[in-house]
Amino acid sequence: MTGSESVEQTKPKETPKDDSKKPIEIKEEDLSEEDKQLKEELELCVERLKENDKNLYRPALETLRQKIRESTSSMTSVPKPLKFMRPFYNDMIAIYEKIQDVHNKNLCADIVSVLAMTTIDTKEVLKYRLLGSHQDMGMWGHEYIRHLSADIASEWESTETNAELRQRLLSLTNEIIPFLMRHNAEADACDLLMEIEQLDLIETFVDKDTFPRVCLYLTSCVPYVPEPDDTKLLRTACKLYRHYDQYPLALRCAIQLNDMDLLRDLVNTCPSSLVKKQLAFLLGRQQIIWNVADVSGEDPDELTNIMSNSHLTSNFLALARELDIMEAKLPEDIYKTYLDNTNRSNYNQPDSSKQNLASAFVNGFVNAAFGQDKIVTQDTKWLAKYKDTGLLSATASLGLIVLWDVDGGLSLIDKYLYSGDDNMKAGALLACGIVNCGVQNDCDPALALLGDYVSHKDAPFRVGSIVGLGLAYAGTNRDDVIELISNALREGNPSMEIISLACLSIGIIAVGSCNADVSTTLLSVLLERSEIELKEHFAKFIALAIGLLFLSKGEAVEPMLESLKVINEPLRSFATVLVECCAYAGTGNVLKIQHMLHICSEHFDNKDEKKEGEKESSKDKDKKKEEEAAASQNAAHQAAAVLGIAMIAMGEEIGSEMALRTFGHLLRYGEPVIKRAVPLALALLSVSNPKLNIIDTLSKFSHDADHEVSYNSIFAMGIVGAGTNNARLAAMLRQLAIYHGKDMNNLFMVRLAQGLTHLGKGTMTLNPYHSDRMLLCRVALGGLLTVLVSFFDVKQTIVGKYHYLLYFLALAIQPRMLVTFDESLRPLPVPVRVGQAVDVVGQAGKPKTITGFQTHTTPVLLAYGERAELATEEYLSLTPVLEGFVILQKNPNYVP
Repeated sequence: MTGSESVEQTKPKETPKDDSKKPIEIKEEDLSEEDKQLKEELELCVERLKENDKNLYRPALETLRQKIRESTSSMTSVPKPLKFMRPFYNDMIAIYEKIQDVHNKNLCADIVSVLAMTTIDTKEVLKYRLLGSHQDMGMWGHEYIRHLSADIASEWESTETNAELRQRLLSLTNEIIPFLMRHNAEADACDLLMEIEQLDLIETFVDKDTFPRVCLYLTSCVPYVPEPDDTKLLRTACKLYRHYDQYPLALRCAIQLNDMDLLRDLVNTCPSSLVKKQLAFLLGRQQIIWNVADVSGEDPDELTNIMSNSHLTSNFLALARELDIMEAKLPEDIYKTYLDNTNRSNYNQPDSSKQNLASAFVNGFVNAAFGQDKIVTQDTKWLAKYKDTGLLSATASLGLIVLWDVDGGLSLIDKYLYSGDDNMKAGALLACGIVNCGVQNDCDPALALLGDYVSHKDAPFRVGSIVGLGLAYAGTNRDDVIELISNALREGNPSMEIISLACLSIGIIAVGSCNADVSTTLLSVLLERSEIELKEHFAKFIALAIGLLFLSKGEAVEPMLESLKVINEPLRSFATVLVECCAYAGTGNVLKIQHMLHICSEHFDNKDEKKEGEKESSKDKDKKKEEEAAASQNAAHQAAAVLGIAMIAMGEEIGSEMALRTFGHLLRYGEPVIKRAVPLALALLSVSNPKLNIIDTLSKFSHDADHEVSYNSIFAMGIVGAGTNNARLAAMLRQLAIYHGKDMNNLFMVRLAQGLTHLGKGTMTLNPYHSDRMLLCRVALGGLLTVLVSFFDVKQTIVGKYHYLLYFLALAIQPRMLVTFDESLRPLPVPVRVGQAVDVVGQAGKPKTITGFQTHTTPVLLAYGERAELATEEYLSLTPVLEGFVILQKNPNYVP
């Protein structure tokens, strides 16, 4: 009893020593009998350790270890033994220093290490673990492992020079990772290895059950880590997927890395011929193509055909027949003017040239890829209503109607190529380019038809052929086409329009390739231009072309940014900002977004303000207009920065949400130039995804007094709702058509927006992201950016005579469908569940990946943010991401 009596006597003396003991003392009477007994036992053990009798040390330490271990298995609150032992923490350290016997000293260090969890002092957990007995650390429970992991991560940074200590930390890590893997804490394991920069080690610890969760976590972290860690994560995930024969998922990582050698290697080494075809479908959707001649035991032509999207038109039309939407629509079916009050619309002159032009675009957008309409393909006299560039755009709309159908489409366009009217013929050339958008053909019809006109003496032919070639070979990086267009820059004294379009086409063809020869060519074009030429609105397209070359390439753009410093203002600032934003497009890089916001906050003062009471003469008015034009020239880089924020943030949800709030502030407090660019940026953040808050904001600014703000807002509504048939948006646009009934230019924009909303009768999307919003199609983003940059000078370009720039949207048009094939690539209808996608990263167990689903039979349409999964066990899909074209195999274990 002497021991316990001495404990009783020491208890009151302990109180003033440690404040943390007070709450425990106060609640003394609240303790249950069991807790009191435990507390006394623990205190007795500490007392024994304080005494000098060495024989008592071992049993006391064993008792302490046993009591603590019994309680650490669950961590809902601080375990009782740790709670009661907290006041004795310093005593235990002193005891550790006192003990001489090695075995006992190690055991004591283990206990102190566990107790250190309850203190605020850092790294003590790790310090005493390293001094301890190196027994299995898992026995101390999960919370202990977490504390230890945190200490290792922070210690690793501060021990760069100490190789021996790093080695010890590494061996500790090698004990921790298997424990975390066994207990479904793969995310913690990845975090620890990322912190100590040893992510490669994860490969030794994963097995066939844990690798999907590990890889999912790694790929989800990519937007949130700095360069070059993001590529390391993707390469690790790619290696794991490949090791476990998940080639479609490995290919997604390789596409995100934009590593052509890795892509080829994956396709060549994939063991299954069916999976190779599935890979080819994914590459076709990303518009990556090469001649697959070196694949062993395959029909290389079939793989090349799949990659070149030659099957796209037949499958899309099969979907259209399935949905019963083959009947062509007239622009009038979209405008629905019969719903308006007739007396309100009496003053509309329905036959104005602007409205006819709008009808041509709407007709093209609505019947896109259906191969038939009720106007252009039926009525040859219809084009007689147009003249000049209007005729060029109207004829080119034929290319949209027969989109992707190279064989059938070119025969329809052919008759216009023999027209006597230059603009009609130029429009037909452009239509030839549009038909080949995203579809490659062995015969190279676009090059054969358009190549001769690139250096023609007449400007319309050059425009039609150069833009046509850019659209037809976008993303192919083909040297022969680039060479051909580069020659047009030097031959026949080209105008600024032709020079900038040639640069733009080259940029689109070599998009995201960092092609050194092309960047030299484009830079030299900029340097050769005079100051007056650089002030033209077309000069912006040359800057955009350089940006497209480095699209999503990150740090590879640095040398180019240095080279741009030699260009004269005002284009220098614009080009630098735009090229930098393009390089970080879709990365979610927070530092770059902050830099762009900083640019947006600059303020430019007007030199001389008018004194009050002075009247403005006509000279003053002209001068004021000139000053405004000069001010918008000087602030053009702010517009680029606004668009840049959306470009960088569009890659991930959180960044997009934050950018939305930022744009709200910019709309209220920004300069006029910024205010005009915000609607375009909102459109880019939410392409083909009509969120209510964005539509409402744009609707508000579509009534703005500043025409450029209203033009951009109305067009942005079209981009946001593109291909969705959104009823709310369609109603808003009909209201706007009445509101802007007298204003032909605003009405032209409303019509365009209506056409885009019903793009492909609601079966298409312009969104550059696909494959569960993981992959960014650079070609599609290039097309969108071209159109949005042209809206920086909307009065001169789209509302002026360069409306054919809208056809760059064709690069982004894709059907938002899911089509399933059997092993012979014949359509195979199967039931699928379609619902809202749920983020399941890091969740325990096997959570549901979709919510609120409905069951349909393929082929089906997938809206933005929706995901599909098979609703039958009869088939297995070759790719876990059901989107676009998916090949199914019979399930060998299926029992009907």
